[in-house]
Amino acid sequence: MVKLSVIVPFYNVQQYAPDTLRSLRANARDDFEFILVDDCSTDGTADILARAERELPGARLLSHERNQGLASARNTGIDAARGEFLTFLDGDDWLAADYYRQLLAAIEELGCDFVRTDHVQCTGRARAVHRVPHGRRGVVLNPRDAILPSDRTTSVDYAYAWAGVYHRRLVDDGLLHFTPGLRTAEDRPWIWRLHREADSFAVTGLLGVFYRRGVASSLTQIGDVRQLDFIKAFDQVIDETSRDSDADQLLPKAVRTYCAVMAHHLGSIERFEPHVARQLRALCASSLRRLPQAALMDTLDSMDQQRAARLRRLRRRPVPSGAVSA
Repeated sequence: MVKLSVIVPFYNVQQYAPDTLRSLRANARDDFEFILVDDCSTDGTADILARAERELPGARLLSHERNQGLASARNTGIDAARGEFLTFLDGDDWLAADYYRQLLAAIEELGCDFVRTDHVQCTGRARAVHRVPHGRRGVVLNPRDAILPSDRTTSVDYAYAWAGVYHRRLVDDGLLHFTPGLRTAEDRPWIWRLHREADSFAVTGLLGVFYRRGVASSLTQIGDVRQLDFIKAFDQVIDETSRDSDADQLLPKAVRTYCAVMAHHLGSIERFEPHVARQLRALCASSLRRLPQAALMDTLDSMDQQRAARLRRLRRRPVPSGAVSA
């Protein structure tokens, strides 16, 4: 029986894929499988993965005939996974040796639906530890209790899918798949759904994932229309949370996070192509009008003056007909 399925999407990362694959080899075990998903790469990534399928113990290669994005690539891996537990890695990141054995031991000992972990962020040669924003470690908790308070960074703001491990029952309950078609911010509706609907989780200080920042091909570095999918992602968070039995308590947190992300993108709008920048403003203006207005007003009143003023001006801005299609 497969104990752990590791789902690793790749897209045009030939420069980094060898490091990723070497780190997987250093984590291989007879009851582990590595599901390598090539999302229709156009560089040398596909050849590297074809060789890895032959040489990496437990590797299986799945290939998309057209590029579908990270969310769909992860879903392809989830659908193919046979493990009792599942985890993720991105094709340009890497692992410490023996990390997955320790991660698996943690969730088996705790017996919960999912476990979240810290990680190491790598920007060039710089290294920085980023921790799950939750103080209690090594104890089983109710995921809903980790969503609030609204005015602080909480576990739903730490949305990295690869920073954790997940029991198969989350797949069976329809909680682990990602929203197809989201090209960025795909982790946001996903992490909110886990925390609203799963029964149990825990946090561990285990370090072993090395997250590579500043990759030129990463969507976080590209100012094109794909970046605007954060609007769709947070609209989904708002819609689903508004139908929750505790919507009155949870929506202020969702609205606050949405506004913070909007303000972040608007504050660096010069990195977007001009037509994308215009579309970003129009989409944000429309979204601000759709949000629960009481929660929005409370959020704006509590934000710093610069960000709040930027969003207030945008909320008052007329939205031209047809300008809000992403």
